Amino acid sequence: MFKGSCEFVAGAANFDAIPPSRLPEIAIAGRSNVGKSSLINALTHRKSLARVSQNPGATKQINFFRLADTLILADLPGYGYARISKSLKEDWQTLIFSYLRGRPNLRRVIHLIDSRRGIMATDAEAMDLLDEAAVSYLVVLTKIDKLSPKESERAFENCKADLARHTAAYPDVLATSAATGEGLDELRDHIAALAAS
Repeated sequence: MFKGSCEFVAGAANFDAIPPSRLPEIAIAGRSNVGKSSLINALTHRKSLARVSQNPGATKQINFFRLADTLILADLPGYGYARISKSLKEDWQTLIFSYLRGRPNLRRVIHLIDSRRGIMATDAEAMDLLDEAAVSYLVVLTKIDKLSPKESERAFENCKADLARHTAAYPDVLATSAATGEGLDELRDHIAALAAS
């Protein structure tokens, strides 16, 4: 699936612009600059499928990608960047909550957390929103290559402990690096299993 055809389908800045689809769908969420686009490119063995920017908040819409006519990946706009939005509740929540509630083929949200920072206040807000929408989400730590083995273990354990209070959180945590490829095969397997179901 991840080595087959992969194409941009559409970008949606509001709920009415979200394209219809009967394929299973996986959404990628996270703070601005957490590495969503880099992860999508690494997962799909592409260099520029999703646009990577050094400027936080570059993605201002939901971008949809079709993988091998089997799965849709939805790249959600990043949250938590003041210059782009006044608050998570005003901008991100309106579009994303409508999307989460109105997408019956959505199998799971992959919620990215920067391993160097852990779950921050805006991450916790986003997780509360996912809990409220009753959408299952898997927490994936990014940029794990930036940490020592001991720091990685601490980040993993802290994150997993925090998930206990979130009703919609998948119980496991994955650690990844778009730069080195660490954890990507495990994440591909997770996504492929959801698509098959």
